[in-house]
Amino acid sequence: MDNKTIYALSTVFGKSGVAVIRISGTKAFDVISKMTNYSSDKVVDRKMYLSKFCNPVSRETLDNSLFVFFRAPASFTGEDTVEINCHGSKAVIRSFLDALSLLPDFRLAEPGEFSRRAFYNGKIDLTKAEALADLIEAETAMQQKVALSQMEGRLFNLYNDWRTRLVSMLSYVEAYIDFPDEDIPQDTVFKIENGVFKISEEIKVHLESNNVEERLRDGFKVVIAGPTNAGKSSLINAIVKRNVAIVSDVAGTTRDIIDAYVDLNGLPVIFSDTAGLRETEDVVEQIGVELAKDKISQADFCLFMFDAEKNSPDIFAEYTETLQVPYLFVANKMDKISAARQKELEKENCILISAKENQNISVLTTKISESFQNIYMKSATALITRQRYKEALDECLTCLREFSLHKDIELAAEDIRLACRAIGKITGQVEVDEILDKIFSNFCIGK
Repeated sequence: MDNKTIYALSTVFGKSGVAVIRISGTKAFDVISKMTNYSSDKVVDRKMYLSKFCNPVSRETLDNSLFVFFRAPASFTGEDTVEINCHGSKAVIRSFLDALSLLPDFRLAEPGEFSRRAFYNGKIDLTKAEALADLIEAETAMQQKVALSQMEGRLFNLYNDWRTRLVSMLSYVEAYIDFPDEDIPQDTVFKIENGVFKISEEIKVHLESNNVEERLRDGFKVVIAGPTNAGKSSLINAIVKRNVAIVSDVAGTTRDIIDAYVDLNGLPVIFSDTAGLRETEDVVEQIGVELAKDKISQADFCLFMFDAEKNSPDIFAEYTETLQVPYLFVANKMDKISAARQKELEKENCILISAKENQNISVLTTKISESFQNIYMKSATALITRQRYKEALDECLTCLREFSLHKDIELAAEDIRLACRAIGKITGQVEVDEILDKIFSNFCIGK
């Protein structure tokens, strides 16, 4: 990262009422003196101004725009920053970006560079930077909630507490390195070993209780499985409220997996329509059946659907006996069976629906979302939102398990030191240049 002043469009390129262009760096205020009629030393920090903007070389008028500046360190990046609110046409945006490129020591920002500078200047840690990226990408209310929680420091506070406690214990251990002939007092030994044990257990619980973070990002997987002509394709069409699957009376119509993304009460859910579970001589259909079985094994939730006129829940016994995730029995075509048959199926804990007539679909989706809400609430204290967090915590836990005051004191200290470093990789409290490029390269240009 160089010391040049960077600029970029922070809104989407295209037609809009307003576009925001952000400039950050030591020469950011040159934009005011060289492109407007204002003098940078006479405008008030954090106050919006309306001005005519001109090309700094040709003096051609670009637009009448609003601008505001933030004096360092009180800005997002911690540097002097100017934000221009111009009209959002492609021509206006291009003219501003071209004009900014003419200013000395100015250059277009790289992806994520504003956030990266904020990190280097101590404005945010890595968990907050990644939460910001998640917030920008959020498509459901729950994704938004998790990202905002992380931006408020929930993960950072937890991990920083562990690291601080480990550093404290490391200081005790290192204090005795220079005095190898002296025994560590027993109360100090207990304090260190008990402290390491407690942190190990806390990390272990944290890792074991977090099994929904990737699903909140990518979507919970719900598989609709059952025999042919049970109405699975009709159900997925009814849930997503559009025709994503072919509906036919011909058995074996669905042969491949059909996925549909749904925002289900704020949760991202992927419903998968599968081939009918049956024995068949058709080679292609056999492949579809095997794919369906694989989907069931990978699901977060299963809907075992059957024709209420022809079948019962016991046809799914081979699956439910070993399944490790929640599931529901869905009896379709309730409009075609008697009241007595309905009561009989209800006693077997079946959800009765009619996919064709759109009956009880909301009851079914509510049951699914409640199940995922319960799973989320169990882990909601501090969700692990990145695979690299898991890897770093696993590394930390391994080091702490290796720790023992019965080994050489230098080796014991190194175990704690490596554990601290592993946690530091998450928050950025160690040298982590090797992972910064990967993190910030996923950001949009203006962020």
